[in-house]
Amino acid sequence: MKRSAGILPYKIEDDNLYVYLEHPGGPYWVEKDLWSICKGEFKNEKAIEAAIREFNEEAGTLINREKLFFIGSKKQQATNKLVIVFGVEQDIDPTKMKSNKFKLEWPPESGIINEFPEMDKAAWFRIEEAYDKIFSGQQVFLKKLTSLLEKQNMIK
Repeated sequence: MKRSAGILPYKIEDDNLYVYLEHPGGPYWVEKDLWSICKGEFKNEKAIEAAIREFNEEAGTLINREKLFFIGSKKQQATNKLVIVFGVEQDIDPTKMKSNKFKLEWPPESGIINEFPEMDKAAWFRIEEAYDKIFSGQQVFLKKLTSLLEKQNMIK
């Protein structure tokens, strides 16, 4: 089974919970307002190391690894992939986001190979809005983060 690890940064401002999400790049996602946790596949490393590496590559900022904590894991039905997510309270500048690129024949069957960013933008969303923006299979991580923060009396 393929595995993917990611980091879900959050911040609390004026008693509101915000999460940092990224928008997938490439022609399939241009017109879609679906966002994702910053994550990537891994094989021969620990999930936490893969999550840190992936985040550092894409977000253009270093994560405070001492503050990282496990949010949860879930097998994604559509891709048969195990997704493992860690959280961190850290303010990140979305304008520093950078992305690896991938090659794709576009338009299909045109013979033209184009390069596209894996992720084309990043933003902070209030948790209520994030539920509407994030891929439905990742909503569970928003719920788990909210629950963990409520138990620690960090949010109401």
